[in-house]
Amino acid sequence: MTDALALRRAVIEKDFAHMNDMQKKAVLTTQGPVLVLAGAGSGKTTVLINRIVGLIRYGGTYSSQAPPDFDADDELFLREYIKDPDPPQEDIARARELCSADRTAPWNILAITFTNKAAGELKERLCAALGDSEGQEVWAGTFHSMCVRILRRDISRLGRDSAFTIYDASDSQRVLKDIMKARNVDEQRFPPKNVANAISRAKNALEDPERFASLYSEADYRMKVIGELYAEYQAALVHANALDFDDIIMQTVRLLQDYPDVLEKYQRRFKYVMVDEYQDTNHAQYVLVSLLSGGYGNICVVGDDDQSIYAFRGATIENILSFEKQFKNSAVIRLEQNYRSTGHILDAANCVIEKNRDRKGKTLWTANTDGERVALYDAFDDRQEAAFIADTVFEGVRTEERKFSDYAVLYRMNSQSALLEREFSRRGLPHRIIGGVRFYDRREIKDALAYLCLIANPSDDLRLKRIINEPKRGIGAATVDMLEALGNSLQKSMLDVCAISNSIEPLSRAAGRLTDFYDMIAGLRAKKDELPLNSFIELVLERSGYISALNAENSIESRGRLDNLMELVSNALEYEKTAREDGRSPNLDDFLEEISLLSDIDSHDPSADAVSLMTVHSAKGLEFPVVFIYGMEENIFPSSMSADSPNGIEEERRLCYVAITRAKRRLYITRAESRMMYGRVVSNPPSRFVRDIPKKYTEDLSPTQEKHDEYIVKSVKKESFAGFSHGGSMFSGRSAGGRTESFSVGQRVVHPVFGGGMVISSRSVGGDTLIEVAFDRVGTKKLMANFAKLRAEG
Repeated sequence: MTDALALRRAVIEKDFAHMNDMQKKAVLTTQGPVLVLAGAGSGKTTVLINRIVGLIRYGGTYSSQAPPDFDADDELFLREYIKDPDPPQEDIARARELCSADRTAPWNILAITFTNKAAGELKERLCAALGDSEGQEVWAGTFHSMCVRILRRDISRLGRDSAFTIYDASDSQRVLKDIMKARNVDEQRFPPKNVANAISRAKNALEDPERFASLYSEADYRMKVIGELYAEYQAALVHANALDFDDIIMQTVRLLQDYPDVLEKYQRRFKYVMVDEYQDTNHAQYVLVSLLSGGYGNICVVGDDDQSIYAFRGATIENILSFEKQFKNSAVIRLEQNYRSTGHILDAANCVIEKNRDRKGKTLWTANTDGERVALYDAFDDRQEAAFIADTVFEGVRTEERKFSDYAVLYRMNSQSALLEREFSRRGLPHRIIGGVRFYDRREIKDALAYLCLIANPSDDLRLKRIINEPKRGIGAATVDMLEALGNSLQKSMLDVCAISNSIEPLSRAAGRLTDFYDMIAGLRAKKDELPLNSFIELVLERSGYISALNAENSIESRGRLDNLMELVSNALEYEKTAREDGRSPNLDDFLEEISLLSDIDSHDPSADAVSLMTVHSAKGLEFPVVFIYGMEENIFPSSMSADSPNGIEEERRLCYVAITRAKRRLYITRAESRMMYGRVVSNPPSRFVRDIPKKYTEDLSPTQEKHDEYIVKSVKKESFAGFSHGGSMFSGRSAGGRTESFSVGQRVVHPVFGGGMVISSRSVGGDTLIEVAFDRVGTKKLMANFAKLRAEG
């Protein structure tokens, strides 16, 4: 019997012989709670795919102690099969059949990812391994798409309509602004974005408005006001039959907690629950997966505590650090072999992250070569820094047969991209911003989607307010306010009030236009299931008058907006094609749902030959042959907002680790001695994270002192008269009259444009003297003494 068990295990292991030992262990440890600590580039997606494939082929057979029912012929066949390095397909099928005593149906597996891109890749690879019929039956998707699927079926139990609309962040803030305006709440004291973030944190903690209000005393005025806004905001969502992103998770948890029969249905369904990127989960998501996996207890989470970088979105690293406490008798498996990067890049990453205390601990290693050392570049200013990056990209494409898409520039803050964009545009280098203004955030696309959302959900007052007078129909703001007030008092949607506006005296003057609008929407609703989706969108754009209005405008901007709308129609056509290939029936509700759940990374197209410019947060999950980390300075990376917080610095260090491990072959880390930030020139010391990397892993590509001084003289001379510039003892400077004056450090001086300031440093550069002056009005500037036209104050 022991020999038969060992034989069965050997056959199953042969199926996963292409994996390393720890990957194989993660695939074959199927029963009970499992934590897979997957380092960057360690093949976690491969593990997830093969784990699902293994469950469908073998279920929990590998761990089973039940004796296999092999006869003598079976045993002989299996022993020969194990020895065969390349068995024929029929032998593979027979071996799998003999060793599959406990297969799992694909619909009994739930695999949760964080992005649509990751979910799409998961489905695609599952279909390639299992065939379309089984691959498509696995419940694979994002947290939000999986919860929407549950809510569409069962949200009626919560007294809500299954045709709900999903509000994005900008929609939520718009609702809050309207509520605050009605309550005369000062947006300066209560910025809508901050209020929205506070409500989001409450929902991530599963605190409804009543619970939120109970947590704060009357003395805490700020939180009391936010609590009241939260209550009104939630009521507005219910009135509009809408959910925001946080509601999608929170309401699913509420559904499962309040209705045991619904919970039992899904617990019975999901024998195996798998969660990717577990380090990025929040409290609500932890509760959700705990509930869903509670039936069989087979929960496997894959993540990397060293890549937990989304605390600002409510993610808590504690979920992964405390996994063994939350799920008893857990198996912990570490994936430390990296397949992505060279040795020196991994050495640098390990040296940075090992300084963190709150971590499970692991060390990445690779069988790849050491490769080139990490390149460090210190520029005089941010313009020279951006020029170095552009030059390096250009030379790499010209001489190394690289593509532009092989390069990525990562930065800590979105505001850093402007100078890079200008430099790349000036040189004609193709580039694109990832995480900037998304296609679906453009004005005309938001307008078109507002029409579609209102057609799908007539209670969506927010979208109605956006497009009731877009294009212009002579329906003014006062009429819209009256519509909203009447809708609230009558407990009707604003669209319903439009329908009866002829009978409402305050609306009599606008009644004709309001009923025309209602008739148009009602007529389009009647058509939405009769036409292909792409044709229906064209009809909406035509009947609404939107296309005619843009054509009448006849400008470069309007033509660009028309092109974007045609791209929306093309996207709908592509959605229809994909839906049919997946065995789904394409419809308007699903199309709108798919769009609403897109994230920044989903828009990344690796086939486009352009340099990618993005924040480190946006780069999570991506990889590039060559990576630049731009602006590696204190107060930027790490952020100044994290400097006084040990937890904040640890997260910044994890963010740096993520940035480094995006690079496959070459990594550049750049900084500038001075840069323009928020209208002032600042000088930041090098980032502490660079100092964590031993010199044996780095090479310095900074300009020589001669080149450095040459650049300073060239760029500062012309600025010394008035324009942009920045940043001993005794030095000379020429006054406006041409005579030489001597100034000392600490002395007050006057510049003809910048005004008064204090001399803070100087040094000899290229036969001249570089003077650093802290001006009273414009901040610190560096000027060449022979051209500065400074004079002593007084």
